[in-house]
Amino acid sequence: MTTPLSITALTIAIKGKLEQEFSSLLVQGEISNFKEQSSGHLYFSLKDENAQISAVLFRGNTKNLSRLPKNGDQVIVKGELSVYPPKGNYQLIVRELKFSGVGELLLKFHELKDKLQKKGWFDIGLKKTLPQIPKKIGVITSPTGAVIQDILHVLKRRFSTFQLLLNPVKVQGEGAAQDIAKAIEDFNRYDLADVLIVGRGGGSLEDLWAFNEEIVASAIFSSKIPIISAVGHETDFTIADFVADRRAPTPSAAAEMVIAEKEVLLHRLRQIAKQPVIAMPYTLLRNQHQLIDEIRSSQDEVIKSHLNVKRLHLHALKRHARALEPSQGLKRLKEKLHHLCKEIEIKRYQTLRLKQQFLNKLVSHLKAIDPRNLLRRGYCILFAEKMGSIIISTDDVKPEEKVKVLLSDGSLNATINSVKCHEQ
Repeated sequence: MTTPLSITALTIAIKGKLEQEFSSLLVQGEISNFKEQSSGHLYFSLKDENAQISAVLFRGNTKNLSRLPKNGDQVIVKGELSVYPPKGNYQLIVRELKFSGVGELLLKFHELKDKLQKKGWFDIGLKKTLPQIPKKIGVITSPTGAVIQDILHVLKRRFSTFQLLLNPVKVQGEGAAQDIAKAIEDFNRYDLADVLIVGRGGGSLEDLWAFNEEIVASAIFSSKIPIISAVGHETDFTIADFVADRRAPTPSAAAEMVIAEKEVLLHRLRQIAKQPVIAMPYTLLRNQHQLIDEIRSSQDEVIKSHLNVKRLHLHALKRHARALEPSQGLKRLKEKLHHLCKEIEIKRYQTLRLKQQFLNKLVSHLKAIDPRNLLRRGYCILFAEKMGSIIISTDDVKPEEKVKVLLSDGSLNATINSVKCHEQ
């Protein structure tokens, strides 16, 4: 019979075979389950449509990275296969990591752009006009980025009376597109704004990809609220830019677009204010002013007459009030109050007297049934000396048994000579 292998021996044998066979690998896949340890080592999985493998990039090999990888990144890694004996797992030891997939993203970008353009989502005729003076401005972006600060800076400087509602969302990574689309839908569902600014700061094509997703494009196209897209820098273009009603090269520019119509109106008002008719309105209103003065004088006379009548009526009321002498009424109220207090005191005394009498009766009753009072009348109580229990029957004692006799002023020790029972 063949000698069985230990788990350690089997694992070491597998480790030797695998590491020798797969000592130099070039693998392409998508990063998932990414985790950076405090030690600086990077742990993640590489996956495709049908399989995945654990991988580790130790700190010493991370110095050549252009940036830290993240979940969803398409990468090409160079390394070797290794077995980790304590867990019996095999994993990929990564020596080099390069990002890939940008070409695939560009292909997806152009495919979706062509698809939506054919559907008419980019048509100029479907673009909604921005409100002239929006009362409520909605912003959909990250709450911690510079975008919201840039927008607030412009609005505070140029549009002091505004209401801004921020719906904070993820702007990149897994779930970002869904967050952005839902925020747009919520603003529309509850009619929370007159105009929306949707955007984020600059970045790579991968960083901006959430704004190239069809779900975001659909939400923008379906929005009843006009939308300004402010994604990335001036040179960055996304699908959201093409579908939105207006495209701003930067978040600050988006804020300026929101208040542009107000600036136009203010400029027009300033020009109108300079017109002679507006600058010197008294020329047109001279006759009207004179008529108003005449009406005012007439009204003043009517008001004075009316006030005199009211003043005479008020004096008559004062004389009538003095005749009523309210001090007499106050005196009667004081007497009534004194009488009520006296009645209350009498009733209180009677109640206390009745309660005192009832208490005295209770005390007398308790004294009457007190066993010590019975003893003073010539009675006594027998106790069995051994048990200490009360003797209430001749059946409870026997001749020669010692008992204790309790009297009103003390106790006696006695011995039973004989026991006689009364005939029933």
